Amino acid sequence: MTDNEIIWLLEARQEDGLTALSTQYGAYCRQIALRLTGQPEDAEEIVNDVWLRVWVSVPPQRPESLRHFLAKLTRNLAFDRIRSKHAEKRGGTELLLVLEELENCLPAGETPESSLSAKELGEAINLFLDRQPRRTQDIFLRRYFFAETVSEIARRYRMREDNVRLTLSRTRAKLKTYLKQGGYL
Repeated sequence: MTDNEIIWLLEARQEDGLTALSTQYGAYCRQIALRLTGQPEDAEEIVNDVWLRVWVSVPPQRPESLRHFLAKLTRNLAFDRIRSKHAEKRGGTELLLVLEELENCLPAGETPESSLSAKELGEAINLFLDRQPRRTQDIFLRRYFFAETVSEIARRYRMREDNVRLTLSRTRAKLKTYLKQGGYL
Protein backbone atom coordinates (compact mmCIF):
# COMPACT_ATOMS: atom_id res chain seq x y z
CA MET A 1 0.00 0.00 0.00
CA THR A 2 1.36 3.45 -0.86
CA ASP A 3 1.79 6.30 1.60
CA ASN A 4 -0.94 8.28 -0.17
CA GLU A 5 -3.37 5.37 0.21
CA ILE A 6 -2.54 5.12 3.91
CA ILE A 7 -3.02 8.86 4.37
CA TRP A 8 -6.32 8.69 2.47
CA LEU A 9 -7.54 5.93 4.80
CA LEU A 10 -6.51 7.97 7.84
CA GLU A 11 -8.24 11.07 6.49
CA ALA A 12 -11.37 8.96 5.90
CA ARG A 13 -11.05 7.84 9.58
CA GLN A 14 -10.81 4.19 8.57
CA GLU A 15 -8.96 2.02 11.07
CA ASP A 16 -7.45 0.07 8.17
CA GLY A 17 -5.19 3.09 7.79
CA LEU A 18 -3.66 2.41 11.22
CA THR A 19 -3.28 -1.26 10.39
CA ALA A 20 -1.49 -0.43 7.14
CA LEU A 21 0.62 2.16 8.94
CA SER A 22 1.65 -0.37 11.55
CA THR A 23 2.43 -3.02 8.94
CA GLN A 24 4.47 -0.70 6.75
CA TYR A 25 6.21 1.46 9.38
CA GLY A 26 5.95 -0.39 12.70
CA ALA A 27 9.46 -1.87 12.59
CA TYR A 28 10.92 1.46 11.40
CA CYS A 29 9.36 3.44 14.28
CA ARG A 30 10.24 0.73 16.82
CA GLN A 31 13.86 0.80 15.68
CA ILE A 32 14.07 4.58 16.15
CA ALA A 33 12.41 4.44 19.56
CA LEU A 34 14.54 1.51 20.72
CA ARG A 35 17.76 3.16 19.57
CA LEU A 36 16.92 6.32 21.50
CA THR A 37 15.50 4.79 24.68
CA GLY A 38 17.39 1.52 24.83
CA GLN A 39 14.31 -0.13 26.36
CA PRO A 40 12.05 -2.47 24.29
CA GLU A 41 9.03 -1.83 26.49
CA ASP A 42 9.46 1.95 26.20
CA ALA A 43 9.90 1.62 22.45
CA GLU A 44 6.66 -0.34 22.15
CA GLU A 45 4.73 2.25 24.18
CA ILE A 46 6.22 5.07 22.12
CA VAL A 47 5.17 3.40 18.88
CA ASN A 48 1.62 3.02 20.22
CA ASP A 49 1.68 6.71 21.15
CA VAL A 50 2.87 7.51 17.61
CA TRP A 51 -0.17 5.72 16.13
CA LEU A 52 -2.44 7.69 18.46
CA ARG A 53 -0.79 10.99 17.47
CA VAL A 54 -1.13 10.12 13.79
CA TRP A 55 -4.79 9.25 14.25
CA VAL A 56 -5.42 12.59 15.98
CA SER A 57 -3.34 14.75 13.63
CA VAL A 58 -4.28 13.29 10.19
CA PRO A 59 -6.46 15.16 9.38
CA PRO A 60 -6.07 18.17 9.72
CA GLN A 61 -2.38 17.68 8.83
CA ARG A 62 -1.39 15.93 5.61
CA PRO A 63 2.28 14.98 5.82
CA GLU A 64 4.32 15.44 2.65
CA SER A 65 6.51 12.47 3.61
CA LEU A 66 4.86 9.92 5.85
CA ARG A 67 8.22 8.30 6.66
CA HIS A 68 9.76 11.59 7.85
CA PHE A 69 6.59 12.58 9.69
CA LEU A 70 6.66 9.28 11.61
CA ALA A 71 10.41 9.56 12.31
CA LYS A 72 9.95 13.02 13.79
CA LEU A 73 6.95 11.98 15.89
CA THR A 74 8.76 8.89 17.16
CA ARG A 75 11.90 10.84 17.94
CA ASN A 76 10.03 13.59 19.79
CA LEU A 77 8.02 11.10 21.84
CA ALA A 78 11.20 9.19 22.67
CA PHE A 79 12.85 12.41 23.84
CA ASP A 80 9.81 13.17 26.00
CA ARG A 81 9.96 9.67 27.50
CA ILE A 82 13.69 9.97 28.21
CA ARG A 83 13.28 13.38 29.82
CA SER A 84 10.47 12.25 32.09
CA LYS A 85 12.03 8.89 32.93
CA HIS A 86 15.54 10.19 33.56
CA ALA A 87 14.79 13.56 35.08
CA GLU A 88 16.56 12.67 38.28
CA LYS A 89 19.02 10.13 36.88
CA ARG A 90 20.68 9.85 33.49
CA GLY A 91 20.95 6.43 31.87
CA GLY A 92 23.47 5.15 29.32
CA THR A 93 21.47 5.42 26.10
CA GLU A 94 23.02 6.17 22.73
CA LEU A 95 21.13 9.47 22.82
CA LEU A 96 23.21 10.72 25.74
CA LEU A 97 26.42 9.94 23.84
CA VAL A 98 25.09 11.79 20.81
CA LEU A 99 24.18 14.83 22.90
CA GLU A 100 27.64 14.87 24.51
CA GLU A 101 29.26 14.85 21.07
CA LEU A 102 27.18 17.83 19.93
CA GLU A 103 27.59 19.73 23.19
CA ASN A 104 30.66 21.70 22.11
CA CYS A 105 29.27 23.00 18.83
CA LEU A 106 25.83 24.15 20.01
CA PRO A 107 24.94 27.15 22.18
CA ALA A 108 24.84 26.48 25.90
CA GLY A 109 21.96 27.32 28.19
CA GLU A 110 19.12 27.01 25.70
CA THR A 111 15.79 27.16 27.51
CA PRO A 112 12.22 26.53 26.37
CA GLU A 113 11.64 30.27 26.57
CA SER A 114 14.12 30.84 23.78
CA SER A 115 12.14 28.82 21.23
CA LEU A 116 12.54 31.49 18.54
CA SER A 117 16.31 31.25 18.86
CA ALA A 118 16.05 27.46 18.78
CA LYS A 119 13.99 27.64 15.61
CA GLU A 120 16.54 29.95 14.00
CA LEU A 121 19.34 27.67 15.16
CA GLY A 122 17.56 24.68 13.62
CA GLU A 123 17.19 26.53 10.33
CA ALA A 124 20.88 27.47 10.41
CA ILE A 125 21.89 23.85 11.02
CA ASN A 126 19.66 22.70 8.16
CA LEU A 127 21.21 25.30 5.86
CA PHE A 128 24.69 24.17 6.93
CA LEU A 129 23.82 20.53 6.23
CA ASP A 130 22.34 21.39 2.83
CA ARG A 131 25.77 22.70 1.85
CA GLN A 132 27.56 19.48 2.81
CA PRO A 133 28.15 16.49 0.51
CA ARG A 134 25.23 14.04 0.51
CA ARG A 135 27.16 11.29 2.28
CA THR A 136 28.30 13.68 5.02
CA GLN A 137 24.68 14.82 5.49
CA ASP A 138 23.51 11.23 5.76
CA ILE A 139 26.21 10.26 8.25
CA PHE A 140 25.52 13.36 10.37
CA LEU A 141 21.74 12.76 10.40
CA ARG A 142 22.09 9.06 11.11
CA ARG A 143 24.25 9.87 14.13
CA TYR A 144 22.56 12.97 15.49
CA PHE A 145 18.93 12.60 14.39
CA PHE A 146 18.46 8.84 14.48
CA ALA A 147 21.16 8.21 17.14
CA GLU A 148 22.71 5.35 15.21
CA THR A 149 25.96 4.01 16.60
CA VAL A 150 29.23 4.64 14.81
CA SER A 151 29.50 0.93 14.05
CA GLU A 152 26.01 0.86 12.47
CA ILE A 153 26.88 3.81 10.27
CA ALA A 154 30.21 2.23 9.31
CA ARG A 155 28.47 -0.99 8.25
CA ARG A 156 25.81 0.91 6.30
CA TYR A 157 28.36 2.91 4.29
CA ARG A 158 31.05 0.21 4.22
CA MET A 159 33.48 2.47 6.03
CA ARG A 160 35.87 1.94 8.88
CA GLU A 161 34.60 3.21 12.22
CA ASP A 162 37.58 5.56 12.46
CA ASN A 163 36.55 7.15 9.16
CA VAL A 164 33.00 7.67 10.41
CA ARG A 165 34.33 9.26 13.62
CA LEU A 166 36.64 11.48 11.57
CA THR A 167 33.79 12.55 9.27
CA LEU A 168 31.60 13.36 12.27
CA SER A 169 34.41 15.24 14.02
CA ARG A 170 35.20 17.35 10.97
CA THR A 171 31.53 18.06 10.35
CA ARG A 172 31.03 19.14 13.98
CA ALA A 173 34.07 21.42 13.71
CA LYS A 174 32.72 22.98 10.50
CA LEU A 175 29.30 23.36 12.12
CA LYS A 176 30.84 25.07 15.13
CA THR A 177 32.70 27.52 12.87
CA TYR A 178 29.54 28.11 10.82
CA LEU A 179 27.47 28.81 13.93
CA LYS A 180 30.13 31.16 15.34
CA GLN A 181 30.14 33.12 12.09
CA GLY A 182 26.35 33.29 12.24
CA GLY A 183 26.42 34.67 15.78
CA TYR A 184 24.90 31.61 17.43
CA LEU A 185 27.93 30.85 19.60
